[in-house]
Amino acid sequence: MKKLLIAGFIYLSTVCCLAQTAKKAVFVIVDGIPADVIEKLNKPNLDSIAKAGGYARAYVGGEKKSYSQTPTISAVGYNSLLTGTWVNKHNVWGNDIKAPNYNYWTIFRFLKEQYPKKKTAVFSTWLDNRTKLIGEDLPQTGNIMTNYHLDGLELDTINYPHTKDSKHINLIDEKITDAAAQSIRTDAADLTWVYLEYTDDMGHKFGDSPQFYSAIEQMDKQVGRLWQAIQYRQKNFKEDWVIYITTDHGRDAATGKGHGGQSDRERSTWVVTNARNLNPYFSQFKPGIVDIMPSIASFLNITILRERLFEIDGVSLVGKVSAVQPTASFNDGKIALTWKAIDKKGQAKIWLSTTNYFETGKMDNYLLVKKVPVSAENTLIDVSQFNSSFFKVVIEMPHNTLNRWVVLEKKN
Repeated sequence: MKKLLIAGFIYLSTVCCLAQTAKKAVFVIVDGIPADVIEKLNKPNLDSIAKAGGYARAYVGGEKKSYSQTPTISAVGYNSLLTGTWVNKHNVWGNDIKAPNYNYWTIFRFLKEQYPKKKTAVFSTWLDNRTKLIGEDLPQTGNIMTNYHLDGLELDTINYPHTKDSKHINLIDEKITDAAAQSIRTDAADLTWVYLEYTDDMGHKFGDSPQFYSAIEQMDKQVGRLWQAIQYRQKNFKEDWVIYITTDHGRDAATGKGHGGQSDRERSTWVVTNARNLNPYFSQFKPGIVDIMPSIASFLNITILRERLFEIDGVSLVGKVSAVQPTASFNDGKIALTWKAIDKKGQAKIWLSTTNYFETGKMDNYLLVKKVPVSAENTLIDVSQFNSSFFKVVIEMPHNTLNRWVVLEKKN
Protein backbone atom coordinates (compact mmCIF):
# COMPACT_ATOMS: atom_id res chain seq x y z
CA MET A 1 0.00 0.00 0.00
CA LYS A 2 2.85 2.34 0.91
CA LYS A 3 4.52 1.68 -2.45
CA LEU A 4 1.26 2.50 -4.25
CA LEU A 5 0.95 5.79 -2.35
CA ILE A 6 4.53 6.74 -3.21
CA ALA A 7 4.00 5.85 -6.86
CA GLY A 8 0.81 7.88 -6.91
CA PHE A 9 2.57 10.86 -5.36
CA ILE A 10 5.37 10.67 -7.92
CA TYR A 11 2.82 10.46 -10.76
CA LEU A 12 0.83 13.44 -9.48
CA SER A 13 4.00 15.45 -8.93
CA THR A 14 5.11 14.73 -12.49
CA VAL A 15 1.72 15.72 -13.88
CA CYS A 16 1.76 18.95 -11.85
CA CYS A 17 5.25 19.83 -13.06
CA LEU A 18 4.26 19.20 -16.64
CA ALA A 19 1.11 21.28 -16.23
CA GLN A 20 3.15 24.20 -14.95
CA THR A 21 5.33 24.29 -18.06
CA ALA A 22 3.21 26.53 -20.27
CA LYS A 23 4.03 26.58 -23.96
CA LYS A 24 4.20 29.89 -25.80
CA ALA A 25 4.83 30.59 -29.48
CA VAL A 26 5.95 33.68 -31.39
CA PHE A 27 6.26 34.01 -35.14
CA VAL A 28 7.80 36.98 -36.87
CA ILE A 29 7.39 37.92 -40.53
CA VAL A 30 10.05 40.34 -41.77
CA ASP A 31 9.12 41.56 -45.20
CA GLY A 32 10.81 40.85 -48.51
CA ILE A 33 14.27 39.38 -47.78
CA PRO A 34 15.58 36.67 -50.13
CA ALA A 35 17.72 33.87 -48.74
CA ASP A 36 20.92 34.92 -50.55
CA VAL A 37 20.84 38.32 -48.83
CA ILE A 38 20.05 37.12 -45.30
CA GLU A 39 22.88 34.60 -45.59
CA LYS A 40 25.58 37.13 -46.43
CA LEU A 41 24.79 39.88 -43.94
CA ASN A 42 25.79 40.31 -40.30
CA LYS A 43 22.86 39.12 -38.19
CA PRO A 44 24.07 38.10 -34.71
CA ASN A 45 20.60 37.79 -33.21
CA LEU A 46 19.17 35.59 -35.92
CA ASP A 47 22.35 33.51 -35.73
CA SER A 48 21.93 33.16 -31.97
CA ILE A 49 18.39 31.88 -32.40
CA ALA A 50 19.46 29.51 -35.17
CA LYS A 51 22.21 28.17 -32.94
CA ALA A 52 19.56 27.17 -30.41
CA GLY A 53 17.46 25.53 -33.12
CA GLY A 54 18.24 25.82 -36.80
CA TYR A 55 18.26 27.71 -40.10
CA ALA A 56 16.82 26.44 -43.36
CA ARG A 57 16.37 27.78 -46.85
CA ALA A 58 12.70 27.73 -47.64
CA TYR A 59 10.28 28.76 -50.37
CA VAL A 60 7.02 30.52 -51.09
CA GLY A 61 4.88 30.49 -54.22
CA GLY A 62 3.32 27.03 -54.12
CA GLU A 63 4.16 24.70 -56.98
CA LYS A 64 5.18 26.39 -60.22
CA LYS A 65 2.78 25.99 -63.16
CA SER A 66 0.38 24.02 -61.01
CA TYR A 67 -2.99 24.49 -59.33
CA SER A 68 -1.22 25.75 -56.19
CA GLN A 69 1.04 28.35 -57.82
CA THR A 70 0.88 31.30 -55.46
CA PRO A 71 1.87 34.94 -56.11
CA THR A 72 5.01 35.98 -54.23
CA ILE A 73 3.20 38.95 -52.70
CA SER A 74 3.16 39.98 -49.06
CA ALA A 75 -0.39 39.34 -47.80
CA VAL A 76 -0.53 36.16 -49.88
CA GLY A 77 2.54 34.85 -48.09
CA TYR A 78 1.24 35.87 -44.67
CA ASN A 79 -1.96 33.92 -45.23
CA SER A 80 -0.08 30.88 -46.48
CA LEU A 81 1.72 30.87 -43.15
CA LEU A 82 -1.41 31.54 -41.10
CA THR A 83 -3.47 28.79 -42.72
CA GLY A 84 -0.82 26.28 -43.80
CA THR A 85 -2.34 26.32 -47.30
CA TRP A 86 -1.54 27.77 -50.71
CA VAL A 87 -3.59 30.38 -52.51
CA ASN A 88 -5.87 27.90 -54.30
CA LYS A 89 -7.39 27.30 -50.88
CA HIS A 90 -7.03 30.45 -48.75
CA ASN A 91 -7.95 32.73 -51.71
CA VAL A 92 -5.86 35.77 -50.79
CA TRP A 93 -4.38 36.72 -54.17
CA GLY A 94 -3.02 40.18 -53.40
CA ASN A 95 -2.51 42.88 -50.81
CA ASP A 96 -6.07 44.10 -51.23
CA ILE A 97 -7.22 40.91 -49.45
CA LYS A 98 -10.54 40.92 -51.29
CA ALA A 99 -12.13 37.62 -50.28
CA PRO A 100 -10.21 35.35 -47.88
CA ASN A 101 -11.72 31.89 -47.62
CA TYR A 102 -12.15 31.64 -43.88
CA ASN A 103 -13.13 27.96 -44.15
CA TYR A 104 -9.37 27.39 -44.06
CA TRP A 105 -8.66 28.28 -40.45
CA THR A 106 -5.69 30.32 -39.29
CA ILE A 107 -3.44 29.15 -36.47
CA PHE A 108 -5.20 31.75 -34.31
CA ARG A 109 -8.57 30.14 -34.84
CA PHE A 110 -7.25 26.62 -34.30
CA LEU A 111 -5.85 27.75 -30.95
CA LYS A 112 -8.96 29.64 -29.83
CA GLU A 113 -11.38 26.90 -30.86
CA GLN A 114 -9.52 24.30 -28.77
CA TYR A 115 -8.33 26.56 -25.97
CA PRO A 116 -10.76 29.51 -25.65
CA LYS A 117 -9.00 30.87 -22.57
CA LYS A 118 -5.55 31.03 -24.14
CA LYS A 119 -4.40 34.49 -25.14
CA THR A 120 -3.22 35.82 -28.49
CA ALA A 121 -1.41 38.95 -29.60
CA VAL A 122 -0.70 40.78 -32.85
CA PHE A 123 1.88 43.53 -33.30
CA SER A 124 1.91 44.67 -36.88
CA THR A 125 2.62 47.62 -39.14
CA TRP A 126 -0.44 46.58 -41.18
CA LEU A 127 -3.89 46.80 -39.64
CA ASP A 128 -5.22 44.35 -42.24
CA ASN A 129 -3.22 41.49 -40.79
CA ARG A 130 -5.51 41.40 -37.78
CA THR A 131 -8.77 42.71 -39.24
CA LYS A 132 -8.78 40.91 -42.59
CA LEU A 133 -6.41 37.94 -42.47
CA ILE A 134 -7.14 36.74 -38.95
CA GLY A 135 -10.60 38.22 -39.48
CA GLU A 136 -11.12 39.62 -36.01
CA ASP A 137 -14.75 39.80 -34.89
CA LEU A 138 -16.10 38.57 -38.21
CA PRO A 139 -18.95 36.04 -38.21
CA GLN A 140 -17.05 34.01 -40.85
CA THR A 141 -14.25 33.41 -38.31
CA GLY A 142 -16.49 32.70 -35.35
CA ASN A 143 -15.98 36.30 -34.16
CA ILE A 144 -12.44 35.49 -33.10
CA MET A 145 -10.76 38.20 -31.01
CA THR A 146 -7.13 38.88 -30.10
CA ASN A 147 -6.31 39.71 -26.51
CA TYR A 148 -3.50 42.20 -27.18
CA HIS A 149 -2.61 44.17 -30.26
CA LEU A 150 -0.88 47.22 -31.60
CA ASP A 151 -1.33 47.96 -35.28
CA GLY A 152 -2.72 50.49 -37.72
CA LEU A 153 0.03 53.00 -37.02
CA GLU A 154 0.53 53.41 -40.77
CA LEU A 155 -2.78 55.31 -40.66
CA ASP A 156 -1.54 57.69 -37.95
CA THR A 157 -0.13 60.57 -40.00
CA ILE A 158 0.07 62.90 -37.01
CA ASN A 159 2.55 60.89 -34.95
CA TYR A 160 4.07 59.23 -37.99
CA PRO A 161 3.94 61.74 -40.87
CA HIS A 162 4.60 59.94 -44.13
CA THR A 163 7.98 60.53 -45.72
CA LYS A 164 9.33 59.65 -49.14
CA ASP A 165 12.26 57.79 -47.60
CA SER A 166 9.86 55.59 -45.54
CA LYS A 167 11.44 56.73 -42.30
CA HIS A 168 7.98 56.65 -40.75
CA ILE A 169 7.78 52.91 -41.41
CA ASN A 170 11.12 52.44 -39.69
CA LEU A 171 9.80 54.34 -36.66
CA ILE A 172 6.60 52.27 -36.68
CA ASP A 173 8.59 49.04 -36.79
CA GLU A 174 10.58 50.27 -33.79
CA LYS A 175 7.37 51.03 -31.89
CA ILE A 176 5.88 47.65 -32.85
CA THR A 177 9.02 45.84 -31.70
CA ASP A 178 9.12 47.60 -28.34
CA ALA A 179 5.42 46.93 -27.74
CA ALA A 180 5.76 43.26 -28.71
CA ALA A 181 8.84 42.76 -26.52
CA GLN A 182 7.10 44.40 -23.55
CA SER A 183 4.00 42.29 -24.10
CA ILE A 184 6.06 39.11 -24.20
CA ARG A 185 7.67 40.10 -20.88
CA THR A 186 4.44 41.09 -19.11
CA ASP A 187 1.41 39.57 -20.90
CA ALA A 188 3.10 36.43 -22.24
CA ALA A 189 0.37 35.61 -24.73
CA ASP A 190 0.23 31.98 -25.80
CA LEU A 191 0.52 32.94 -29.49
CA THR A 192 2.06 36.17 -30.76
CA TRP A 193 2.47 37.44 -34.34
CA VAL A 194 4.95 40.24 -35.04
CA TYR A 195 5.14 41.80 -38.50
CA LEU A 196 7.86 44.28 -39.61
CA GLU A 197 7.72 46.11 -42.95
CA TYR A 198 10.69 48.47 -43.36
CA THR A 199 12.99 45.97 -45.09
CA ASP A 200 10.54 45.59 -47.97
CA ASP A 201 10.21 49.35 -48.36
CA MET A 202 13.97 49.68 -48.72
CA GLY A 203 14.01 46.82 -51.18
CA HIS A 204 11.37 48.46 -53.36
CA LYS A 205 13.12 51.84 -53.29
CA PHE A 206 16.75 50.81 -53.63
CA GLY A 207 16.89 47.11 -54.58
CA ASP A 208 20.08 45.29 -53.66
CA SER A 209 21.80 48.19 -51.96
CA PRO A 210 23.45 49.45 -48.78
CA GLN A 211 20.09 50.92 -47.74
CA PHE A 212 18.39 47.53 -48.05
CA TYR A 213 21.19 45.79 -46.17
CA SER A 214 21.15 48.40 -43.41
CA ALA A 215 17.41 47.87 -42.95
CA ILE A 216 17.98 44.13 -42.56
CA GLU A 217 20.66 44.70 -39.93
CA GLN A 218 18.24 46.98 -38.07
CA MET A 219 15.65 44.23 -38.27
CA ASP A 220 18.11 41.80 -36.70
CA LYS A 221 18.45 44.15 -33.72
CA GLN A 222 14.67 44.30 -33.43
CA VAL A 223 14.41 40.53 -33.46
CA GLY A 224 17.12 40.55 -30.80
CA ARG A 225 14.85 42.55 -28.49
CA LEU A 226 12.08 40.00 -28.95
CA TRP A 227 14.55 37.17 -28.29
CA GLN A 228 15.75 38.86 -25.09
CA ALA A 229 12.15 39.12 -23.90
CA ILE A 230 11.60 35.43 -24.60
CA GLN A 231 14.79 34.50 -22.75
CA TYR A 232 13.61 36.60 -19.80
CA ARG A 233 10.35 34.62 -19.64
CA GLN A 234 12.16 31.30 -19.95
CA LYS A 235 14.55 32.19 -17.15
CA ASN A 236 12.02 33.60 -14.70
CA PHE A 237 8.86 31.59 -15.38
CA LYS A 238 8.04 27.96 -15.97
CA GLU A 239 7.44 28.45 -19.68
CA ASP A 240 8.67 26.82 -22.85
CA TRP A 241 8.92 29.27 -25.76
CA VAL A 242 9.37 28.72 -29.49
CA ILE A 243 10.02 31.43 -32.07
CA TYR A 244 9.91 31.21 -35.86
CA ILE A 245 11.25 34.06 -38.00
CA THR A 246 10.70 34.04 -41.74
CA THR A 247 9.98 36.27 -44.72
CA ASP A 248 7.02 36.42 -47.08
CA HIS A 249 8.83 36.56 -50.43
CA GLY A 250 12.19 37.14 -52.09
CA ARG A 251 13.04 39.73 -54.74
CA ASP A 252 13.64 39.82 -58.47
CA ALA A 253 17.11 38.85 -59.65
CA ALA A 254 17.65 41.80 -61.98
CA THR A 255 17.34 44.72 -59.55
CA GLY A 256 16.09 43.40 -56.22
CA LYS A 257 13.29 45.97 -56.30
CA GLY A 258 10.35 43.85 -57.39
CA HIS A 259 8.58 40.62 -56.50
CA GLY A 260 5.36 38.80 -57.23
CA GLY A 261 6.54 36.40 -59.93
CA GLN A 262 7.86 32.86 -59.90
CA SER A 263 11.59 33.35 -60.43
CA ASP A 264 13.85 31.32 -58.16
CA ARG A 265 14.92 34.42 -56.23
CA GLU A 266 11.37 35.66 -55.70
CA ARG A 267 10.44 32.21 -54.35
CA SER A 268 13.60 31.82 -52.25
CA THR A 269 13.06 32.45 -48.52
CA TRP A 270 14.33 31.15 -45.19
CA VAL A 271 13.30 30.10 -41.69
CA VAL A 272 15.12 30.69 -38.40
CA THR A 273 13.87 29.01 -35.24
CA ASN A 274 14.95 27.98 -31.76
CA ALA A 275 12.72 24.90 -32.01
CA ARG A 276 14.10 21.66 -30.65
CA ASN A 277 13.48 18.27 -32.19
CA LEU A 278 13.70 19.61 -35.74
CA ASN A 279 13.19 16.73 -38.13
CA PRO A 280 14.98 15.69 -41.36
CA TYR A 281 12.41 17.57 -43.43
CA PHE A 282 13.72 20.82 -41.95
CA SER A 283 17.40 19.95 -42.26
CA GLN A 284 17.58 17.91 -45.47
CA PHE A 285 14.81 19.31 -47.66
CA LYS A 286 13.52 22.79 -48.51
CA PRO A 287 10.44 23.53 -46.40
CA GLY A 288 7.69 25.91 -47.44
CA ILE A 289 6.09 28.80 -45.60
CA VAL A 290 3.01 26.58 -45.19
CA ASP A 291 5.02 24.27 -42.91
CA ILE A 292 5.31 26.82 -40.09
CA MET A 293 1.63 26.66 -39.09
CA PRO A 294 1.53 22.90 -38.39
CA SER A 295 4.88 23.22 -36.59
CA ILE A 296 3.45 25.82 -34.21
CA ALA A 297 0.26 23.79 -33.83
CA SER A 298 2.30 20.75 -32.83
CA PHE A 299 4.25 22.76 -30.25
CA LEU A 300 1.08 24.25 -28.74
CA ASN A 301 -0.57 20.80 -28.55
CA ILE A 302 -3.32 21.79 -30.96
CA THR A 303 -5.27 18.81 -32.25
CA ILE A 304 -6.39 19.41 -35.81
CA LEU A 305 -9.46 17.40 -36.70
CA ARG A 306 -8.98 14.89 -39.49
CA GLU A 307 -11.24 16.60 -42.02
CA ARG A 308 -9.25 19.82 -41.58
CA LEU A 309 -5.92 18.04 -41.47
CA PHE A 310 -6.67 16.60 -44.92
CA GLU A 311 -6.72 20.17 -46.29
CA ILE A 312 -3.47 21.47 -44.80
CA ASP A 313 -0.61 21.66 -47.31
CA GLY A 314 2.13 22.10 -44.71
CA VAL A 315 4.08 19.45 -42.81
CA SER A 316 5.44 19.95 -39.30
CA LEU A 317 9.14 20.76 -39.09
CA VAL A 318 9.42 19.18 -35.65
CA GLY A 319 8.82 15.65 -34.43
CA LYS A 320 8.30 12.56 -36.50
CA VAL A 321 7.30 12.78 -40.14
CA SER A 322 6.53 9.86 -42.41
CA ALA A 323 6.96 11.42 -45.84
CA VAL A 324 7.09 14.68 -47.77
CA GLN A 325 7.07 16.04 -51.34
CA PRO A 326 4.00 14.32 -52.86
CA THR A 327 3.36 14.36 -56.59
CA ALA A 328 0.32 13.27 -58.57
CA SER A 329 -0.01 12.89 -62.31
CA PHE A 330 -2.87 11.62 -64.46
CA ASN A 331 -2.57 9.38 -67.49
CA ASP A 332 -5.00 7.03 -69.21
CA GLY A 333 -7.52 6.87 -66.37
CA LYS A 334 -4.92 6.41 -63.63
CA ILE A 335 -3.33 8.71 -61.05
CA ALA A 336 0.32 8.03 -60.32
CA LEU A 337 1.28 9.11 -56.79
CA THR A 338 4.79 9.50 -55.42
CA TRP A 339 6.31 10.73 -52.15
CA LYS A 340 9.65 10.88 -50.36
CA ALA A 341 9.68 8.61 -47.31
CA ILE A 342 11.52 9.82 -44.20
CA ASP A 343 10.24 7.32 -41.63
CA LYS A 344 9.44 4.26 -43.73
CA LYS A 345 7.48 2.40 -41.08
CA GLY A 346 3.76 1.79 -41.41
CA GLN A 347 1.07 2.02 -44.03
CA ALA A 348 0.00 4.85 -46.32
CA LYS A 349 -3.75 5.04 -46.70
CA ILE A 350 -4.82 6.62 -49.98
CA TRP A 351 -8.06 8.59 -49.81
CA LEU A 352 -9.90 9.98 -52.81
CA SER A 353 -12.64 12.57 -53.28
CA THR A 354 -14.12 14.03 -56.45
CA THR A 355 -15.66 17.02 -54.67
CA ASN A 356 -14.37 20.20 -53.05
CA TYR A 357 -17.23 21.00 -50.71
CA PHE A 358 -14.73 22.02 -48.04
CA GLU A 359 -14.16 25.41 -49.66
CA THR A 360 -17.84 26.22 -49.05
CA GLY A 361 -17.78 25.14 -45.42
CA LYS A 362 -19.00 21.59 -45.95
CA MET A 363 -17.12 18.32 -45.70
CA ASP A 364 -16.04 16.09 -48.57
CA ASN A 365 -16.70 12.38 -48.67
CA TYR A 366 -13.43 10.51 -49.06
CA LEU A 367 -13.16 6.95 -50.31
CA LEU A 368 -10.34 4.75 -49.06
CA VAL A 369 -9.00 3.35 -52.33
CA LYS A 370 -5.73 1.73 -51.34
CA LYS A 371 -3.22 0.85 -48.63
CA VAL A 372 0.47 0.58 -49.41
CA PRO A 373 3.67 0.64 -47.33
CA VAL A 374 5.08 4.12 -46.73
CA SER A 375 8.40 2.69 -47.92
CA ALA A 376 6.95 2.02 -51.39
CA GLU A 377 7.07 5.77 -52.14
CA ASN A 378 4.62 5.40 -55.03
CA THR A 379 1.37 3.82 -56.08
CA LEU A 380 -1.09 3.83 -58.98
CA ILE A 381 -4.80 4.55 -58.56
CA ASP A 382 -7.33 3.55 -61.18
CA VAL A 383 -9.91 6.34 -61.40
CA SER A 384 -11.39 5.39 -64.75
CA GLN A 385 -14.73 4.53 -63.11
CA PHE A 386 -15.15 8.10 -61.84
CA ASN A 387 -16.82 10.60 -64.16
CA SER A 388 -14.85 13.57 -62.85
CA SER A 389 -12.30 16.10 -64.00
CA PHE A 390 -11.26 16.89 -60.42
CA PHE A 391 -9.73 14.69 -57.73
CA LYS A 392 -8.50 15.37 -54.22
CA VAL A 393 -6.00 12.77 -53.07
CA VAL A 394 -4.83 12.43 -49.48
CA ILE A 395 -1.98 10.19 -48.33
CA GLU A 396 -2.59 9.44 -44.65
CA MET A 397 0.43 8.01 -42.84
CA PRO A 398 1.39 7.30 -39.22
CA HIS A 399 2.99 10.70 -38.59
CA ASN A 400 1.52 13.11 -41.16
CA THR A 401 -0.77 13.52 -44.12
CA LEU A 402 0.00 14.79 -47.62
CA ASN A 403 -2.49 16.00 -50.19
CA ARG A 404 -2.63 16.70 -53.90
CA TRP A 405 -5.21 17.89 -56.37
CA VAL A 406 -5.56 16.53 -59.88
CA VAL A 407 -7.31 19.02 -62.14
CA LEU A 408 -8.05 17.82 -65.65
CA GLU A 409 -9.07 19.85 -68.66
CA LYS A 410 -12.74 19.36 -69.31
CA LYS A 411 -13.63 17.82 -72.62
CA ASN A 412 -16.04 19.71 -74.84
